[in-house]
Amino acid sequence: MKRQTVRLIVVAAAGLVIVAGLFRVHLFSRHPSTVKSSAISEQTTANDIDPCELVPLDIRLPMPTFTSGGYSFRVPNIEKPLGKPRPPFMAPVGTRNVALGKPVSSSSHEIIAGDLKMITDGDKEARSGRYVELLPFSQHVTIDLEAEYRIYAVVIWHHFQQQRVYFDVVVQVADDLDFVTNVRTLFNNDVDNSAGLGVGKDMHYVETSEGKLIDAKGVKARYVRLYSNGSTSDGLNHYIEVEVYGKPVQ
Repeated sequence: MKRQTVRLIVVAAAGLVIVAGLFRVHLFSRHPSTVKSSAISEQTTANDIDPCELVPLDIRLPMPTFTSGGYSFRVPNIEKPLGKPRPPFMAPVGTRNVALGKPVSSSSHEIIAGDLKMITDGDKEARSGRYVELLPFSQHVTIDLEAEYRIYAVVIWHHFQQQRVYFDVVVQVADDLDFVTNVRTLFNNDVDNSAGLGVGKDMHYVETSEGKLIDAKGVKARYVRLYSNGSTSDGLNHYIEVEVYGKPVQ
């Protein structure tokens, strides 16, 4: 009787071990895919990844005013001419210029020529009287997008009636007008930190009718601030147009 009881206990225990093993195999065979799916879902929610396909950004360029061939500027860390049109910039469907018509402020207490609203009025042609001229030394302009956007690109036209290079070009975004909250730098070619925003590693570039396109990588912000500190032509600061391409944050 005791032997039969012991045999039944052993058989029952073995059965429990087998069942437990099968359950463990079943659980771990599902676990990796379950965790992966959850991680992707959380990442998608956290980063607000746009599931739409990418399309070429529709940037309408002004007429060129000179042939953008060679140049002889003695400027350190300067881009070489591409020698052909800029490749299309890919962005999510529905991306548009969200800076059009938006208010602009500036650190320059005097506007020498033009009006700040011209920076976002959509007129990019390099005509006389169609640009803004600010005081010399480091100055900045700030665009209030009036809402939070996911920004994919910023395009700047300082002045391209003739070849010139602007110094200490820095582009930042922030959540507040005073640029205290969540400040992020998208571009910085200030090689000696003369603007006091840190030493930049981006390259100087020659102004052309294509403007300077900066990849903003989908950063979320309301305010865009742009610095400059004179050019190879003179110490004044100029803007013809600034476009900010983005989509509203859902």
